[in-house]
Amino acid sequence: MEFILASTNKHKVEELNALLDKSSVTIISPEEKMEVVEDGDSFRANALIKAEAYYKKYNKPTIADDSGLVVNALPDMLGIYSARFSPQLPEYSDKCLKLIEILSDKADKSAYFVCYLCFYKSPEEIYFFEGRVHGTIADKLSGDGGFGYDPVFLPEGRSGRSLAEESQWKMTNSHRAKACLQAVNFFANNK
Repeated sequence: MEFILASTNKHKVEELNALLDKSSVTIISPEEKMEVVEDGDSFRANALIKAEAYYKKYNKPTIADDSGLVVNALPDMLGIYSARFSPQLPEYSDKCLKLIEILSDKADKSAYFVCYLCFYKSPEEIYFFEGRVHGTIADKLSGDGGFGYDPVFLPEGRSGRSLAEESQWKMTNSHRAKACLQAVNFFANNK
């Protein structure tokens, strides 16, 4: 089964293909990028919006991913708006420092990354898979792997090491890896 990714991010195509390696699913890049307005009220809604838009353009099965960082002490600040947090700061390292600053006087620094995958085979056949990884927000950035908020996120059970320091672990335990594992198991049992 071949799915067009609702994104032109080559890194994401490679990552998803690696994570879905043990399935009959292959992810390919679209011919061109589309600007899709993600105005849903949840990760699931935004994943569906993107998948449906690409399906309508190409008339082929699509996959969309919507993910972000949810910080429990800041329920309306990140979440589905993670990529748009502090838009005046174009670099994620600066966004991470801003997040640390905002949380400096908060006792609760718990957070989680969430990923929703939407496999849109047709308007009648749509599948969703969710993955989460729980942890806390650190008081400083660490590590040079990963991207986004990885340098400031400390996953549970990893001895205070950030996701940016845990690239190998992340490939099998991240929010996206968990969502992909659900998809692999589903498609293996529903051929």
